[in-house]
Amino acid sequence: MIKIDSHHHFWKYNPTEYGWIDDSMEILRRDYLPSDLQTELVSADFGGSVVIQARQSMEESRWLLDLSDRVDFIKGVVGWVDLRSGDNLKSQLDELCRSKKFVGVRHVVHDEPDDMFMLVDTFLDGINLLKDYNLTYDLLLFPKHLPVAEKVVSMFPDQKFIIDHIAKPRIKDGVLSPWKENLVRIAEHSNVWCKLSGMVTEAEWQHQRQEDFLPYLDIVFGAFGASRLMVGSDWPVCLLAGGYKNAVGITEEYISEMPDDIRHKVMGLNCVSFYGLK
Repeated sequence: MIKIDSHHHFWKYNPTEYGWIDDSMEILRRDYLPSDLQTELVSADFGGSVVIQARQSMEESRWLLDLSDRVDFIKGVVGWVDLRSGDNLKSQLDELCRSKKFVGVRHVVHDEPDDMFMLVDTFLDGINLLKDYNLTYDLLLFPKHLPVAEKVVSMFPDQKFIIDHIAKPRIKDGVLSPWKENLVRIAEHSNVWCKLSGMVTEAEWQHQRQEDFLPYLDIVFGAFGASRLMVGSDWPVCLLAGGYKNAVGITEEYISEMPDDIRHKVMGLNCVSFYGLK
């Protein structure tokens, strides 16, 4: 089985650029680099990964691509560009796309003060350009952003989108609606996929059980089907609520009794297909 971790991060920690890491996240206040992740990948029998931006800077996108040139297990990089930069956007994409491992773009939408941020004309112009470079777009959302995201994906039926962390439902509180209804609605668009990632940190960090995640996994599998879902660790953030194996193990246990073709898709083949990994 090809096993690919579709979602993790690297960083050289400093408190200025990672201000979201508060006092409750002490374990994240250090560097996390490829040598740290490689141990986890080998232990969990993963053969590769896709690294996702954690800072909104071209500097980080360049750094991640440089790492990918030197580290074999990094199969793809989802970086950041300023999608609102108009004429300058093309030069940014031209530069980053010199690397075949630059596969997609992400913006930290859920930190924007305007919930309608994605409908700004300049942002939409940037999304419109991505298809010319065969790039995907990662949707980092809270549940409240799903209706806006649904409007955006409907505008660009030829653009591939993927929802990170199943849109961060309130697993800790056992809340399903309106996340459920809005997720089902956006899943009706065949150009939208979803990552089975980030769930452990939306649940109770210290006292979580597999049963906590079952209603959410049932909804996601029912909405997207096995051909548009992929496993992701969200490492090192997942360390807040257990280890690497715990984060990916939620999905592995859920699909453990499913047919081989489904398990192969969710654990790696879908990630290869969506991002066009080599």
